[in-house]
Amino acid sequence: MSDEVLDGRLFGEEQMCFGCGPSHPIGFRLAFERQGDVVISRFVPDARYQGPPGIFHGGLVMTLADEVASWGVVMLLGRFGFTGRVEGSLKKAIRIGREVIARATIADDRRRIVDVAIVLEQDEAVCFEGKFRFMVMDEKGAERLLGGPLPERWKELARRG
Repeated sequence: MSDEVLDGRLFGEEQMCFGCGPSHPIGFRLAFERQGDVVISRFVPDARYQGPPGIFHGGLVMTLADEVASWGVVMLLGRFGFTGRVEGSLKKAIRIGREVIARATIADDRRRIVDVAIVLEQDEAVCFEGKFRFMVMDEKGAERLLGGPLPERWKELARRG
C-alpha cells in the first residue's frame, strides 16, 4: 500500500471500531494517510472526549495513539496486529477543539512482532511520544484470540506462515 488515504471502511462500513469505525456513534472515525514511511492522522477532539476541563482525556489520548499505531502496521506493512505492549509519555496536555496530528513509523519489524513509534503533536508541540508493540498473527492465531472466524478483509492482512 503506497501513498493513499484509508479509513475504517477498509474493514467494512458497519464495523464498530471506536477509533476508525465509520458508523460508530461516538467514535473518532479516523482516516489515515500514508506519506512515504509515515502514516498520519488528523483529529480534533471535542468536548465529548475531555477529562479535566478543556483537556483531551488521557485514556483517549492512548486510544488515539494505539489506533494510529495499528494503522501504521496495516498501511506500512500490509498486515494487522493486536496490541501487546505500550510505552508512552504525555509531554503536554492536548487541548479540546484544536487539531492533533498523529504520526506512526515502524521502529522494528521482526515479522511476528512489530514495534511502532508514535508522536502526537498539537500546535507544533510534541504532546505524546510512545512505542506500541503489536503481535502479528496468522489467520488461525487471530481466530483463537477473537474466539471466532476472522472477518474476510482481515484474512488478507493476516501473517502468512
